[in-house]
Amino acid sequence: MTTFSDRLKEAMYAQNLKQIDLVHIAAENNVKLGKSHVSQYVSGKTVPRNDILHFLADTLHVDADWLLGDSQENFTARENNSVTPKAPSTTKTSGSVGTSNSSKRGTTPMKKTITDKNDNDNAGSSAMHIFKKSSKLDNVLYDVRGPVVEEAARMEERGTHVLKLNIGNPAPFGFRTPDEVIYDMSQQLSDCEGYSPSQGLFSARKAIMQYSQIKKLPNVTISDIYTGNGVSELINLCMSALLDNGDEILIPSPDYPLWTACATLAGGKAVHYICDEQSDWYPDIEDMRRKITDRTKALVIINPNNPTGALYPKEVLQKIVDLAREHHLIIFSDEIYDRLVMDGKEHVSIASLAPDLFCVTFSGLSKSHMIAGFRIGWMILSGAKDKAKGYIEGIKMLSSMRLCSNVPAQSIVQTALGGYQSVTEYIKPGGRVYEQRECIYNALKDIPGISVVKPHAAFYIFPKIDTEKFNITNDEQFALDFLHEKQVLIVPGKGFNWMKPDHFRIVYLPNIRQLEKSMEKLREFLRTYQQR
Repeated sequence: MTTFSDRLKEAMYAQNLKQIDLVHIAAENNVKLGKSHVSQYVSGKTVPRNDILHFLADTLHVDADWLLGDSQENFTARENNSVTPKAPSTTKTSGSVGTSNSSKRGTTPMKKTITDKNDNDNAGSSAMHIFKKSSKLDNVLYDVRGPVVEEAARMEERGTHVLKLNIGNPAPFGFRTPDEVIYDMSQQLSDCEGYSPSQGLFSARKAIMQYSQIKKLPNVTISDIYTGNGVSELINLCMSALLDNGDEILIPSPDYPLWTACATLAGGKAVHYICDEQSDWYPDIEDMRRKITDRTKALVIINPNNPTGALYPKEVLQKIVDLAREHHLIIFSDEIYDRLVMDGKEHVSIASLAPDLFCVTFSGLSKSHMIAGFRIGWMILSGAKDKAKGYIEGIKMLSSMRLCSNVPAQSIVQTALGGYQSVTEYIKPGGRVYEQRECIYNALKDIPGISVVKPHAAFYIFPKIDTEKFNITNDEQFALDFLHEKQVLIVPGKGFNWMKPDHFRIVYLPNIRQLEKSMEKLREFLRTYQQR
């Protein structure tokens, strides 16, 4: 079976074109084609719309049907209102990339000779050496900042104001770092000019250890704590240290996509278990059980959850612990939102229930203290560390290789964790995060064709859209259509490894006036929307 992806890579190689070349050619011809789009085509994740298929065929000097290969069954031709793309008229040289409109498209791609632009008679011409993206990245995606965000950026460059509901970055929405944190960092900057120990400053790790004691994590010493440039760096480090090619790791769907990306990049296989919307987005334990194989090394939970805002109760966590115990799995728990819990509920760290299992717990200050740009996170190793001595050696090695994390940010961990927790003012009734959650939830559930589960933590909500009512088969296209018509930016569910085109994520950090305005725009948009 020869797929569209196979044919696309063959044609690109024959023409000496990289993925970024296709993006540049598209931009020159007013064709909307982003880097993430091309990456998905090359990796075989999806096939393009009809207009993009023919643009690629023209650009690569091949027939569109040949290019599609055996992917016909996955291809649905879709009309759009954009101008039919023109193939570029220039030839590729060492300084420019293009193809000819008059070139005949054959049934197989013909390799294109790349010549020096100063050598008109081609005498002594030589092929240009092309540096390609590593094949390890072929199946790595991060669509939280993917094609829809790229299109929003292009619109902003043209002067269009876009209301952004796409990313959990508190500062642009008026959330400020506590004054005491800023003051303490400024007083310590002169002491932060050199490297720290690779695991982090003693004062930072001591404060984190004391916090772990409050969370009842078992068997934790100061040597079990690693600081990082945000939790993101530490997730990447942990996956790289653990996974061999073909190893499997259970990751929720929907997920925070960095987990899937890092597991894939490390050579592992991300196996997604379902979080059940009908059960407040809790993990489906039986689905987890069905997906465990002899290659499964670990499972991941994200609690509180991004993108759903779910908070897992103790009884659900206990079932996950029992499953991990039965199959001898490591537990990775992403708890970056553990201090953003509403409605009188309490966050429970799963590691506190698993003293006999090896657990890695992640947290940080980016969300709770509204300092995402400072880049300070940590991970805590707990429980049965004797079962993971080799793995811990790998963690130490990779931690040492990056020297250390951001030292000025480490310097304020003690202040942030030990001082007044200003976040509590945001999450109680009358507080900004609480009231914005109420606003977005009530607005969404009143829009015909939208249903939604109320989140109890973090600052995300993951509504469901009636795909039959609106004829939606592609959630990315839905997000693009909404962006173009109403200038509101959301992230489609596929960006969180949710395989159906029926969800999208909203960040409710903007103030109530902006949220009300965006929801009124959504209501107006859906009043007449039918995906074509």
